[in-house]
Amino acid sequence: MVVTLIIVCEIGFWVLLAAGLAFRYLLRMPRTGMALLLCEPLLEVVLLVVTALDLKNGADPSWKHGLAALYIGYTVGHGHRTVKWLDGHAAHRLAGAARPLGPPRYGMARARHEGAVWLGTVTAAAVATVLLQLAIWYVDEPSRTGSLESWRYAAWRAAGIHGVVALSYWIWPRKAPAGESGVTPEKERVRR
Repeated sequence: MVVTLIIVCEIGFWVLLAAGLAFRYLLRMPRTGMALLLCEPLLEVVLLVVTALDLKNGADPSWKHGLAALYIGYTVGHGHRTVKWLDGHAAHRLAGAARPLGPPRYGMARARHEGAVWLGTVTAAAVATVLLQLAIWYVDEPSRTGSLESWRYAAWRAAGIHGVVALSYWIWPRKAPAGESGVTPEKERVRR
């Protein structure tokens, strides 16, 4: 049941996102579109409640509950960035707004960008860890919570790997190719 709900929440995320953007830009109803976009966190609340009820009803803690915690953590850590990115592209394609700026491609600006994205992953791991720890305390039987503990390590392992990748941009910043200033066409347009 929990896995099905995770899939439903993921599909619901994209359906609400598409509906919100359609109302904002195609139907010219920005308040309705914003209301739909603001409903997206409710999907995670539903998933959290159902997962807690599943554990309360005596379900053995398993990978499903750990995956639910990681999914909620990921949404908290990276959901806003995803919605903002898609909103910028929808405004460009559907409402004639300027093309959104992409991430910096070179130098320390790229390193700062990668660091900010990594902080989203750290946030995701922290949220997942808190949820998993609450589930472990809720079940309160160490013999049944081993799978939940392994998901905590998985969350921090992912954050660690992402941190190494982000750190590599600081240690070895990418240089613009010869003849290229490192300024993207989008940034050049903003300068004018």
